[in-house]
Amino acid sequence: MSIDAGRRSAERRHGGSYYNPQFRAHTLKVFLGHHLVSDKADVMMVTTLGSCVAACVCDPAAAIGGMNHFLLPDVPDTELDHAGAAARYGSVAMERLINEILARGGRRSRLEVKLFGGARVIDSSFDIGRKNAAFALDYVRREGLKLVGQDFGGTSARRVHYFPHNGRAMRKLLRPEALSDTINQELNFMSSLRQQPIEGDVELFTED
Repeated sequence: MSIDAGRRSAERRHGGSYYNPQFRAHTLKVFLGHHLVSDKADVMMVTTLGSCVAACVCDPAAAIGGMNHFLLPDVPDTELDHAGAAARYGSVAMERLINEILARGGRRSRLEVKLFGGARVIDSSFDIGRKNAAFALDYVRREGLKLVGQDFGGTSARRVHYFPHNGRAMRKLLRPEALSDTINQELNFMSSLRQQPIEGDVELFTED
């Protein structure tokens, strides 16, 4: 199997794939807890967010980028008992996405980041969406990355379309009836994090 075919196969396995005639693009779904990277001009990535955040990262000079979708750290024990895995998950997701982009030819100094999500959709005294947004912004600042766009907050679920080849992103706020599925997905994922820790160690990304 060629390298190109292998990458296409990996994209299909991890994110699901379908052809979108409106955008004339092979569309890859990015599910909560996953990330995808592509250098194909005809690829579009899509995810739906509630209180979670998606980071869209691109090296426009190398024409490669990717998207993740993650439940971020420091959810307190008063909200989620035994949330140790959740408390690490945001940084793990960012490191994995950026490391893969760098491994496939991107350069850290050229990376451009767009951030989406962080809505208040879960009925709780603790505003998880706001904390998620704050974490994502702080992460980008601490790592010296270039933030070129952000869309946070509100009380609606949002769908994000992202073209990793050139960094183009579009956001659509969804109707209220789409919200319950998004909330259930996030709550189920939080529940699974209580029982299953992150596997292995993750090193900070570096560049030669």
